[in-house]
Amino acid sequence: MTETHLPKQDWSTQSRRALSASEVVTQLSQLTGWVLSGDGADVAIEKTFRFANYYETMAFVNGVALVAHTQDHHPDLSVHYNRCVVRFNTHDVHGLSVTDFECARRIEALLQLA
Repeated sequence: MTETHLPKQDWSTQSRRALSASEVVTQLSQLTGWVLSGDGADVAIEKTFRFANYYETMAFVNGVALVAHTQDHHPDLSVHYNRCVVRFNTHDVHGLSVTDFECARRIEALLQLA
């Protein structure tokens, strides 16, 4: 298997921190349909994406995998026949970081391409 030529984000070169509650609310207000899930170090943002069938769901999942790979930030996915739940948090900051919201925006952009 060969390595992809897609540029990969290196988050280790950037200082990341957990966002404050007000920063989370501000970031979340800029995303449609994303909600807070969990609390404490397990707090996350998540959204359920719905599709007509399994084929469309899996096409979306593959797009999410590409975003996750290029951003080097991997969500938890719950994949079903006609829907996929995408859940982001940043484990190393024990909360939510700007990275989570940036990746959510990129996933939203996938649907604009369809």
